[in-house]
Amino acid sequence: TTMGVDSRTCSPLGHDRDFLLENHRLTDLMNTKLLLATLLVPAALFAAELPKEIPLWPNGAPGSEGRTEKELQVKNAGGDVTSVSRVHNPSLTPYLPAPGKANGCAILVIPGGGHRVLAIAHEGYNVGEWLRERGFAAFVLKHRLARETNSTYQIEVHALADTQRAMRLIRSRAAEWKVDPARLGVMGFSAGGELAWLVSSRNDNGLSDAKDAADKFGCRPAFQALIYPGRSGDIQPKKGMPPAFLCAGYGDRKEIAEGLAEVYLRFKQAEVPAELHMYSNAGHGFGLRASNKGPHAAWPERFVEWLDVRGMLTAKP
Repeated sequence: TTMGVDSRTCSPLGHDRDFLLENHRLTDLMNTKLLLATLLVPAALFAAELPKEIPLWPNGAPGSEGRTEKELQVKNAGGDVTSVSRVHNPSLTPYLPAPGKANGCAILVIPGGGHRVLAIAHEGYNVGEWLRERGFAAFVLKHRLARETNSTYQIEVHALADTQRAMRLIRSRAAEWKVDPARLGVMGFSAGGELAWLVSSRNDNGLSDAKDAADKFGCRPAFQALIYPGRSGDIQPKKGMPPAFLCAGYGDRKEIAEGLAEVYLRFKQAEVPAELHMYSNAGHGFGLRASNKGPHAAWPERFVEWLDVRGMLTAKP
């Protein structure tokens, strides 16, 4: 009886060939996995990586003595921080452009969140990255929150002090960060817009008797960008105040959708240069997101155009 024989299992040469083929297959599979890991891991790290924060006060913020609760962060599925609260050590996150891109203009960016949280992704970090890529030095502010549960802070005391201190600190390090202190402005969203207005209306040229060197610098913005700001009725411009870029959505609440139009008229009456953009397809809180579609998605471009017209993109002789 002749039995069927598979020459591949009997022949040493055939066995070696199959072994080599299988080895090549496994090697290719491992190389593919390694390549994918190489491509994906840095992308994930980049998405989660943020510039190092700088405390506004090296020895702690006045009025926050003894407050040691850890900052509360909310993250999305990808691990990126989307909002923060329980801020007791206010800080700046700097977004500095590459030297070849820098135009010398700097912007303090203040996220909104109703003074309960900071919507720090689409009204903070995203904005900082966008501005940095276009040559601006942007600084995202984490300030103390007056309306979160059991807060002892006040908007016009602690949050405003954080905003003023941020402006002073940026100017004190202007040479290091290669920004023009005369072209430092402020941009605020919603509740952050309230603070942008407050620092535009309550400022000084520096505290001459201050012990802290940074406090000797002024906190007046060169311009203000109020993006769907809250408490619009409190915005009462006077002649000589910083020029304003105003932006909101038709679908926002009445205080903003109608109130900001009235704010524009008050700027006009006070002879303070202002520009208003009201988008028919937008509501509240659109900020800067990749998912924004339609005309309101281009508001940052309109803002840069406005700055250009105002002469903020080039140093004054």
